[in-house]
Parts: sequence; structure tokens; C-alpha cells
Amino acid sequence: MRIEPFANRTMDTFLVVNPLSGRYARQRVMKVMDHLKAAGIPLTVFSVRSPAEAQTCCHAIYRIHERPFIIIAAGDGTINSILNALQPATATLAVLPLGTSNVLAAEIGIGSVQEGVARIIRGIASPLSVGIMERNESALRFALMAGCGFDGAVVRDVRPMEKKLLKQGAYALAAFRNCLSWETGQVEVATASGLITCHSVVVSNASRYGGDFILAPPVNLISPGFTVTCVTGSRRRTYAGILLDMARGRASANMELQQVAATEVEIRGAKPIQVDGDFVGYGPARLRVVAGFAQIVV
Repeated sequence: MRIEPFANRTMDTFLVVNPLSGRYARQRVMKVMDHLKAAGIPLTVFSVRSPAEAQTCCHAIYRIHERPFIIIAAGDGTINSILNALQPATATLAVLPLGTSNVLAAEIGIGSVQEGVARIIRGIASPLSVGIMERNESALRFALMAGCGFDGAVVRDVRPMEKKLLKQGAYALAAFRNCLSWETGQVEVATASGLITCHSVVVSNASRYGGDFILAPPVNLISPGFTVTCVTGSRRRTYAGILLDMARGRASANMELQQVAATEVEIRGAKPIQVDGDFVGYGPARLRVVAGFAQIVV
């Protein structure tokens, strides 16, 4: 759908900034504000540094406008925090990539802050589908993916100081530490297609994984549905081969990956889980798709 021209619409516009994001710079954010104001888009600015602050921010936004337009200048973790603080089917979102990986921005073809600003000014949006993970009587929304097993352990073991200094290199270090203390336990993944026993599983709501790697090309943020990728091998070299195939753009050809389409998934097992790049705890868990949760500028 098309958003009304910004100068004529009644929707208030809010800029949410995380100053702890990996590519944050105050001068860059000021330039963004200047460009948007010059285009006739006045802004109310909020700063968030945690999921708790995202909740407070969204409560304040909804007190001002029940159908807000929210620009998120941050990374995937902050986007996830905002998603989990929104009321369903009320908000229009836009993304300015200031995080470490910026997978969601890459998924909709936004490679820079300048490109994100241009998309906002153009004003075209589409429905955003999200996933919901239910575990331990709690529910978490996610835009990109949820992973249980090796990638959950890697995200769990990323050290904040290493991430601050090394950016994506911190994940490589965490992966190396997990390789030194390798475990071979299994989980069960149940979908309408059947039951799969595997070492790890990634439930994708988007095609990309960990940056520009393409793991699940059939899915995107607009069309509701998951691609469930199960790693059936349990050796270290299994993951080395998968990484190499993703770098070559041919992950789906790897013989130790099994992929199925699903709208509901049950993960049975107690391995670590990450959601949109943040560690959230341990399985078991249930996941389902929610279509049209919000609108997103594309």
C-alpha cells in the first residue's frame, strides 16, 4: 500500500534512536533529522538503550497517537524490542541501519542510512509479517529468525566488550569458543510436514541470516510463512560446510540441511535459543506466524 504524502497525513512521526548501536554517530543522526525536516517530516525523538526503555518509549508514543509512524535508527536488536512493544496492526515502521549487522534493513534492500531516508521520503509501505515464539508462558515477536542450538549458543556467549570492539567478529570468537566445548545433543522439530530430529534449527521469517548470507530464499518479511532449516549433522565440519555454502549462495544444496515450509513450529529440547540476534533462554518453544502485524516502509 502507499502511505499518504507526509506533509498531508495526520500520522505523527517518531524517531527512535539507540546510541549504543554499533554504527551510531550523533552527527549522522542529526543529518537524518535535517533531511527529514527539510522534506516536511517533523519528528519527535526518543532514545532507547534496552527492551525496557523500548516499552516505555512505545507507551509514550501511543499516548500521542494511536496509529504512529515510527522510524527506528538502530540495529536488529532495537527493532525487535520495538516490535515487542507495539500494539498489533497500528503502526507503520521505517528502518535506518545503524546496528552491527542490520539484517532487516538488508532484507528490504536498504544498504545505507541515506537510502533509508530516501525510502521514507518516497513513502511506500507494505504489510509486515512477524513470528511469535511462546516459551515458559511468555511470548516474543521476531521479524527475522529464531534459532535453537549452535547459533543460540553462539549468541548467548557473545561478550559485550568484544561486540563493541570487534562488531561481527565477536560472533566468530563466540563460535570458536563453542567449537572448543562441542556438544552433540539433539532437538526435535515438529511441523505440519512431520517430525525432524536435528542438532540445530533456524526458523526464518526472512531470507537472510547473519548479514548478507542467504539461508532461506523462499521467504520474505511481506509474505506470511516460515522456512524451517534443520541441521541434521552434528559435527563441527558440518557447520563449516554450511557456512561455506551460504557464502557461495547455495546453502539449500547442502546435504546436511533439511528445509520445510511452515506457519507453526514446535521445538522440543532444552538447547539455547536466540531471537533476532539476542539470546532469550532455552527450549522448548512453539512458534507461529502473524500476518500484517504492522506496515513497513520498503
